[in-house]
Amino acid sequence: MSSVNLDQSLDTSAAVVTHAAEHHDEAGNSMFGFIVFLLSESVIFLSFFTGYIVYKITALDWLPAGVEGLEVREPFINTVVLVSSSFVIYIAERYLHKENLWGFRLFWLLTMAMGSFFLYGQAVEWMGLPFNFTDGLFGGTFYLLTGFHGLHVMTGVLLQGIMLAKSFIPGNYDNGEVGVAATSLFWHFVDVIWIILFILIYVWQ
Repeated sequence: MSSVNLDQSLDTSAAVVTHAAEHHDEAGNSMFGFIVFLLSESVIFLSFFTGYIVYKITALDWLPAGVEGLEVREPFINTVVLVSSSFVIYIAERYLHKENLWGFRLFWLLTMAMGSFFLYGQAVEWMGLPFNFTDGLFGGTFYLLTGFHGLHVMTGVLLQGIMLAKSFIPGNYDNGEVGVAATSLFWHFVDVIWIILFILIYVWQ
């Protein structure tokens, strides 16, 4: 090999390494920013949780008139489905790391289906409730907390749909994708928040 070809090979290798390093730094910065975003969301939910607890402890008439408590069975089923979806999306990520796109798509789509099932179950519950948003502190805080969380679930499902569509772009996920990791992290966050909500609203009645 001539010195010219050797120099060209070295320059090409250096350019590839530099590009990979820049891509890694960019992905790291993006993930850091997303984590900061989730922390800000945590503060909002924490404020809601605190308000709910204070209202429940101090309110003289907590439940609306004629309401003795909430049905737990259906929300519990929805909770099991949503929490289980965290394990499903983790499996999807593992398939992507193994460069098995069809395995990734299958379990990613299953996660979307489980999230959609949760939203459907919540809508059915809302339509059957004997109180509305204006029925006292409990009515207002119930719809605010479950509705705000439901909005996050819907956002998570939409993000998953975008990531799934991007998987069909040839070569798009050859080196992994920070969007997939961020969406998965967001989904775990949504599940943890719901566990806390379920305990506060349905268990602690």
